[in-house]
Amino acid sequence: MTRSRTTLLLAAALAFLTPSTTAHAEPAPLAVTDPGFEMGGTGWEFTDGTGVAVNNPHAGSRLAYLDAGSGMTVSQTVTATGGGSYLVSAWIATGGPGGRYVLRVNGVEAAARTLPAAANYRRHTLGRITLAPGDRLEIAFASGQGWINVDDVMVSPAAPADPRVSSSDPEVAAMFDWAKGKAGSWVHLPGTRGPLDADERQTGGTGTGVYAPSYWAGYANRSGYYSRDTAHQLAGAGVLGLHAENREMLRAFAASATAGHAYYPVWALNFDNRTPLSIDYRGPSLFVREVPAPFELVQKAEEAYRWSGDPAYLDDPALWAFYRHTTEEFVTLHDGQKDNGPVKVAEGTGRGIFQGTASYDEQSDEPLTEAGDAIASQYQAYRAMAALARAKGDRVTADLFGRRARDLKRYFNSTWSGTGSGADMVRGYTTDGHALTGWGKENSWFMPMKGIIDPGARREAYLDYIDAQAEGDGRPDNIEALTYLPDTFFAGNRPDTAWKWMRRVYAQKDVQHVNSRQGTNGDYPEVSFTLVAQTVQGLMGVTPDAPARTLTTQPRLPSGMDWLSVEDLRVGDSAFTLRHDTDRRSTLTHTTGTAAYTWEARFPGAHAAVAVDGVRRPARTEVVDGVTYTVVRTRVAPGRTVTVEVR
Repeated sequence: MTRSRTTLLLAAALAFLTPSTTAHAEPAPLAVTDPGFEMGGTGWEFTDGTGVAVNNPHAGSRLAYLDAGSGMTVSQTVTATGGGSYLVSAWIATGGPGGRYVLRVNGVEAAARTLPAAANYRRHTLGRITLAPGDRLEIAFASGQGWINVDDVMVSPAAPADPRVSSSDPEVAAMFDWAKGKAGSWVHLPGTRGPLDADERQTGGTGTGVYAPSYWAGYANRSGYYSRDTAHQLAGAGVLGLHAENREMLRAFAASATAGHAYYPVWALNFDNRTPLSIDYRGPSLFVREVPAPFELVQKAEEAYRWSGDPAYLDDPALWAFYRHTTEEFVTLHDGQKDNGPVKVAEGTGRGIFQGTASYDEQSDEPLTEAGDAIASQYQAYRAMAALARAKGDRVTADLFGRRARDLKRYFNSTWSGTGSGADMVRGYTTDGHALTGWGKENSWFMPMKGIIDPGARREAYLDYIDAQAEGDGRPDNIEALTYLPDTFFAGNRPDTAWKWMRRVYAQKDVQHVNSRQGTNGDYPEVSFTLVAQTVQGLMGVTPDAPARTLTTQPRLPSGMDWLSVEDLRVGDSAFTLRHDTDRRSTLTHTTGTAAYTWEARFPGAHAAVAVDGVRRPARTEVVDGVTYTVVRTRVAPGRTVTVEVR
């Protein structure tokens, strides 16, 4: 393909983009000069025994090095032009222990880390550092017993929320603390200038751009975020209060889902929130696209609305058009190979990711036209569309998509998934109409995770099957696939199994990722964001509804965990402290807010009575997705603490 032809294709492809607001954005209030040392170390100070080299860059073509020994430093001092709290990260490789990574504010050490011996690059983060305008921040790397390589320094704004977890089990507290800090380090400071289209083929990118509100969601060696990763990381970002980033990233995907793209959003975007990441985009008819992704983005937009209470999710024309196009035209355009009777099911081509694949399972060579993860995600998109329309006051649309969701689920359970159980349940169809059973990774575990399988013995058998396969020869090699398993088992009300998989993922955080350019497993952003969400939404059973000022909780503590608490749990403009003591007592404190919340406290099982702040009440039970709960609803005003206990 000639260069001029490529230029023409990209010009046509970029026609969907909204006018840039980042080109004239204010500069970042804390900007590091030459963070990747590509300008030869401009802005940095080097002592003897240090400098810039080209032998082992993390990205681009250059890095900073420090020889082994004592007394050598590489440092830069920057002046804050605005106030705020910040995290500072750097990719560091070491030939021995004893080096140090240090932040100083106005000459006083504010944070430091002694570096371990690790020859492969790892990402190290320091902060939260609070600065006032005019404060001077020094970023310094000091030598140790072995050589040190440093690259790609990054400044992040501290997340608006700072949730803190404590528990009778110290592992969950340590896990959450690590995950919170790591997830926060992936957030971009708006106004920062950085590379565009960086990937393993063009490590320095093809130029630079001004970054908009966004966070890393995908490989750490690529300068962009992916629709699939964004969908899975959004809940964790919501726990951290990253509502502006969630909204702007979702809106960027929404704007790309044009008729010219057959209503697919692009697969990945640069951090400018405008341009497609070039490794996955070759033109408007040749880009990576997978059927579950647009449906997941609709579902997650509704979830972001519940976390934030932001009316933009209802009022923004680009977002609303995306919801409608995804659940209407997208389904119609991509339904034509398999006859599903009166029910429409979006399909893939069976020809690979650049032609539109039915499943997230990219390692499979099955020519899928319909897949379990796609139909299950479509079901949740219908439910989300109904909820969003109801919130908007559009009862006709809400009722329409409520019916479509119910019809699709009924068809799935009566016809699409066959009559088998466990390994014999259908989880996809090939382009020639052949039904597939057995292990399909994403197109297996997405079905119970998205709630499309009816409750009962068949679903329980399928959960058993998923757990056995993920433990055995069918286990995925990549850590990001395993991050879905806790969600799957929390959705199936199996906290012991979900906690097992959370611990398994966390235990592998320092293992080298199967993609060597990515770094360690823990440096894959999805790992930290999902562990944050799985602690709060999974173990603590938090379901927010900021627009309705309602908070639902359900203790899902695994065996041996006596109590679990989270402070600074942000929902809308309120903050809470929530504690569960086993599965029989919950305490909620509304620490800050402008109005009372309705707290719906759920407890598994049917109990004879409940007590609210010690006052006995008759018990009320409800069945939710096949599970019986004792439910209490009570108002919790700002400043008030309420304890609910089942007896």
